[in-house]
Amino acid sequence: MKKASVILTSALALGLLAGCGNNTNNAPAATNAPAETAAPAANATNTGTEAAKYQDGTYYGTAEADAKTGWQTYVLLTVEGGKITKADWNAFNVNNAGDLKKKVSADGKYGMKEKGGAQSEWHEQAAQAEAFLIEKQDPAAITVNAEGKTDAVSGVSMGVNDFVAAAQAALTAGPATAGALKDGGYHAEGAEFDPNNGFKSTVDLTVANGNVVAAKFSGVNAAGDDKQQYSADGKYGMKEKGGSAAEWHEEIIAAQKYFVENSGAAPTLNEEGKTDAISGVTISVGEYFTLAEKALEGAK
Repeated sequence: MKKASVILTSALALGLLAGCGNNTNNAPAATNAPAETAAPAANATNTGTEAAKYQDGTYYGTAEADAKTGWQTYVLLTVEGGKITKADWNAFNVNNAGDLKKKVSADGKYGMKEKGGAQSEWHEQAAQAEAFLIEKQDPAAITVNAEGKTDAVSGVSMGVNDFVAAAQAALTAGPATAGALKDGGYHAEGAEFDPNNGFKSTVDLTVANGNVVAAKFSGVNAAGDDKQQYSADGKYGMKEKGGSAAEWHEEIIAAQKYFVENSGAAPTLNEEGKTDAISGVTISVGEYFTLAEKALEGAK
């Protein structure tokens, strides 16, 4: 009986050891990647019982601009200790430049409550979505329907699909280096109306993540007409009256695009303020680059 007992005890011990070995070999590998995102690898410098999800730094991402309104969503995320500690959902207008969407809303110029019957304004709903992202730590936690809206965030009735897309783009891109300028909208205009065409030159710029992201070179007359729109409506008539290959608004849009793409640098200009550096631009653009530099004085 003693011999049988020893054999049975040994068999049980071997079975337990084998079972422990199998659990160790089949355990799933640990991962730091957040669910359903393509976020960068965790910061190796972060320590603690819980592995960090994201590398520390500031992240910047955008969504596609709205074709109708011109608003282009961007998101700035701050990651500290491997976690998202700050989120800024905002937008700039690629057609009109100027103030960022949060300021436009806070100033009562966006009018989601007045025009759309919403319970709260755009900037107020944006703040709720930001807080939800910080709580959940993953843009994928904000589920959206076919209309781009969500039931996941209480009090948010507007579309959030661009917010989710921009946040995911930011995390996928990794930490970004911000420019030297202060975020916001900036404006400058000429001192007087041109006696020949009746317009005074205007420049509107938008800075996000420290860089110029949108610009509008235009003008205004005594009647309040926007020069770009005035030209687009066929009222300026550079082709018809002056035999130009393009209309005024087409050429000035090329100049403002050059400004943004070259980080605010001006092209080489002659004494008339004209340049050969921008293809298809024959009009004088010197004053616009001077005004742009003046506008950005407040951003430094």
